[in-house]
Amino acid sequence: MRIGIASDHAGFEVRKFLVNALKQEGYDIADFGPEVCRSVDYPDYAAKVGTAVQTGRIDRGILICATGQGMNISVNKFPRVRAALCNDIYLAKMAREHNDANVLCLGGRVVAKELAWEITKTFLETPFQGGRHRRRVNKIHRITDEFNRP
Repeated sequence: MRIGIASDHAGFEVRKFLVNALKQEGYDIADFGPEVCRSVDYPDYAAKVGTAVQTGRIDRGILICATGQGMNISVNKFPRVRAALCNDIYLAKMAREHNDANVLCLGGRVVAKELAWEITKTFLETPFQGGRHRRRVNKIHRITDEFNRP
């Protein structure tokens, strides 16, 4: 599984921690930055991950800003991206099982690094249940496809 990850300055330290943990677990990581911890605009980094998910360059994305809200709002503008703000393990599990979420958004000032890792592992390891949930996810795609037609 190829994982894309990015943050803004508020999520920088959590991102670095997660990149190291993911690499130790053997995941293929595309780190979209930023390279140094300085003030940056979260929509720019959400767009990098959103584009990579949308085009299939990565299988799943992880985005971290101060609360996770800005990244979540930004990346959900991309068709075929189903991002979920998950600041606890239960939300990560449900986002995968019921919504087939493909981008995890975290609050770097909301969750500790260790909890962020537990949430991330849950998000990556939990399969989509399909069934009645597939029908609902397909409806989401029809809505976004309709609004994004030229």
